[in-house]
Amino acid sequence: MTAIRAADVGFAVLAILAAVGDAAAGGLVPRSLGPTTSAVVAIEKSYAAGTIVIVSGNRTLDLVISEGRAIRYKIGVGRDGFRWSGTVKVGRKAEWPDWRPPAEMKARSAGLPDLVPAGPLNPLGARGIYLYKGGTDTLYRIHGTNEQSTVGGFASSGCFRMSNADVIDLYERVKVGSTVIVK
Repeated sequence: MTAIRAADVGFAVLAILAAVGDAAAGGLVPRSLGPTTSAVVAIEKSYAAGTIVIVSGNRTLDLVISEGRAIRYKIGVGRDGFRWSGTVKVGRKAEWPDWRPPAEMKARSAGLPDLVPAGPLNPLGARGIYLYKGGTDTLYRIHGTNEQSTVGGFASSGCFRMSNADVIDLYERVKVGSTVIVK
């Protein structure tokens, strides 16, 4: 019985590798983590170090590193009707997260699966930073993307998209519990 399970696992792994290989051949799997857009900038308003400030109109995300200084990243934001503002907290973080489209998104886009497992085809990319309000998941994320053309644009359903290279950098710097201000 153990040999059968090992064989089943082996076949499953081969099937996954074949699917990823087919996707890569079709140009669906990203060949790189995308560009790094981060730059240290001066900021006018005083925020505590570790605070994230997102200005949707500018499509920028600033991670405050000290008084008057931040690391600025280029991001993609919500398209018309999906932008929002407010103050939330980083509730959790995940490397190569699974994606479960919310019911509202599935209602708008027929055919979305219940789950997209972690990996190179997942729309959340390399990292997910989950935004919470009052201890409750808002269902909004700061996340990577495999669609680099959407970074810098108005394309999402309210999440904030970064190149995978940038979101990996941000993920390493930001802590659970950090304040996120969305303007």
